Amino acid sequence: MKSFLCSLCYCTSLLLSAVLATYDQSYAQSRNNGRPPLRTLNPAKTDSQCRSRTLDLVFIIDSSRSVRPGEFEKVKIFLADMVDTLDVGPEATRVAVVNYASTVKIEFLLKDHSNKPDMKRAISRIEPLAAGTMTGLAIKTAMNEAFTEQSGARPRSRKISKVAIIVTDGRPQDQVEEVSAAARASGIEIYAVGVDRADMRSLQLMASIPLEDHVFYVETYGVIEKLTSKFQETLCEVKVVVVEDPCKCEARLAFQKQTQAAIQQLTAKLADVSGRMERLENMVDRV
Repeated sequence: MKSFLCSLCYCTSLLLSAVLATYDQSYAQSRNNGRPPLRTLNPAKTDSQCRSRTLDLVFIIDSSRSVRPGEFEKVKIFLADMVDTLDVGPEATRVAVVNYASTVKIEFLLKDHSNKPDMKRAISRIEPLAAGTMTGLAIKTAMNEAFTEQSGARPRSRKISKVAIIVTDGRPQDQVEEVSAAARASGIEIYAVGVDRADMRSLQLMASIPLEDHVFYVETYGVIEKLTSKFQETLCEVKVVVVEDPCKCEARLAFQKQTQAAIQQLTAKLADVSGRMERLENMVDRV
């Protein structure tokens, strides 16, 4: 009886070990036959978290006559969507809006709103100015008034990035090259967004380098919202991306641990049964 139980215990252990080996072999074969991509992102969780860089950010928006009322509403939606992607706060990103046509109006300053709801309400109240397209004057106003410490910009010693995003659909009626160069020299990073009839050469004169990273163009205001994700990526400081385990390595290791634990438990139980049978045989022999 004792020898039978010992043999049973030994065979059971061999059987479970064989199961584990068979799993490893079939796993390796399936992996070689249909190797998955090395890095697969879960679409539901990609770009799930992105904290924007700490910025002093000024939007400079064209509301000249060429921008129809419905199109200007699209611009405001774009601004509101952009605010949603930012980490807004007194010690995080501060936002201002400069509105321009033939005149320039600072809609709100960097120091005016410290939370997203207030900022979005202020954006919803912006009205177009109509008439000309004085883009150079708007950039100069942003540099000399919106980006000052009195208006809420952080001191240069804080090394907070200063960013201007210009949105226009026309050709400037004043000079933009020199004032844009002065703005960039003062430490302002300029992104130029052109819509529909926007003059590409003017966008390039305004924007920071490399131009391929700072000049954007969309066909109509109706699709300007597609730039939101682009700017989110551009202004992102910390991105948390959840990556699936394409080779299922974690699942494999978990299976191995579970199987090994089962083998150990079964071996222990069989050893216990074997010991009890041995004691029973000794009692019978004494009788």
